[in-house]
Amino acid sequence: MKIQSIGFKKVCLKQNSSPIGDVYEAGRTALSALGEKVASGMRIAVAVGSRGINQIDVVTKAVIDQLRMYGAEPFIVPAMGSHGGATSEGQAQVLAGYGIDEERMGVPVLSSMDTEIIGKVTDPFTMDVFMDKNAYQADGVIVINRVKAHTDFHADHESGIVKMLVIGLGKQDQALAVHHFGTDGLRRMIPAAAEVVLNSGKILGGVAILEDGHDKVCHIEGVLPEDFMRRDGELLLQSKKMMAKLPFDKLDVLIISQMGKDISGTGMDPNVIGRVRIQGEVDAEPCCSRIVTLELTENSHGNALGVGLADLISRRLAEQIDWKATQENVITSGFLERGFCPVVMETDLEAVQTALDTCCAADPERIRIAWIRNTLELGEVWITEPLVRDEMEILASDLYLPFDKQGILRLEEF
Repeated sequence: MKIQSIGFKKVCLKQNSSPIGDVYEAGRTALSALGEKVASGMRIAVAVGSRGINQIDVVTKAVIDQLRMYGAEPFIVPAMGSHGGATSEGQAQVLAGYGIDEERMGVPVLSSMDTEIIGKVTDPFTMDVFMDKNAYQADGVIVINRVKAHTDFHADHESGIVKMLVIGLGKQDQALAVHHFGTDGLRRMIPAAAEVVLNSGKILGGVAILEDGHDKVCHIEGVLPEDFMRRDGELLLQSKKMMAKLPFDKLDVLIISQMGKDISGTGMDPNVIGRVRIQGEVDAEPCCSRIVTLELTENSHGNALGVGLADLISRRLAEQIDWKATQENVITSGFLERGFCPVVMETDLEAVQTALDTCCAADPERIRIAWIRNTLELGEVWITEPLVRDEMEILASDLYLPFDKQGILRLEEF
């Protein structure tokens, strides 16, 4: 069976949607909850991470502007573990790719991999607790992060403002220390280390962001230090209810046009594709026999952590990979399988066709194939007939995957 002969329908998947109208104003309002912590003349580090959060530049500018209105002297620090190739230059470039730099924010970006040891965790394991040196030398720190399900594990605290205190502010030193204990360490050491950071007295507060099922900011909230642990857990549960998902239990082939660090920490979100590839962690739905990935986003800066979640990739994706930056991130995480190189095919067409040929579909006439832009944008997908459900809005029928003469699957025709 040739992939070009298989018909698709383009459908609209109903996702939770409740975007904020004015994100900038919401960001300033959120920071007002922390206003009593800020005094005129204070040097305040604003910690911003590497995740591709919707309008993160707008939220950051709102926080900066509000701090300056209080008379503070804010500056920005990258808070992203080992991302950006684990270099100060690379981490500054990651932020600049999101529109966060000195020119656009109007304040310095102090990027360094240097840290200070600020305490120690002794239970359940023994571990030093680190903080970015520039942040530690400031009069106070405010962290900005989205709260959502983590790509490696599930617990009371996953990817959010609590994690930002530890893996983010602690730079590569803390990322290496926590990931040394595997997923059990992530579950147990992140909250334990966060308590040490909060007890340091350096944290003035956090700005927590939630996104709806269409990857739009739907909630921004200022959180005081004494409320960090409670609100991070509550917001995580709220976020999981809104998270975009694929409503399928099984796929023969999943085609993902884009992967990248601005899409997910693992390039492709395991919470969407169902595939984890961490020893001891259980896969979820959908069960994908074959996953094909075709392109790395520009804002990944060559970091292709998560490429090992795919079975096949195109040559053009392979040539976009900066293996040094990828390996820094993969080795720091400890989950080496996610950095394994899949089978590389010369063109998108060959990659998708090979996935079709090797997916072991029981009934070729009932083949279950889905094509998505990436794991963030799931409002519209292309699917084959066996995947169509009554609740789906059909936008177009009798479609065929738009490969060009060079065998590239043209995303602009999605």
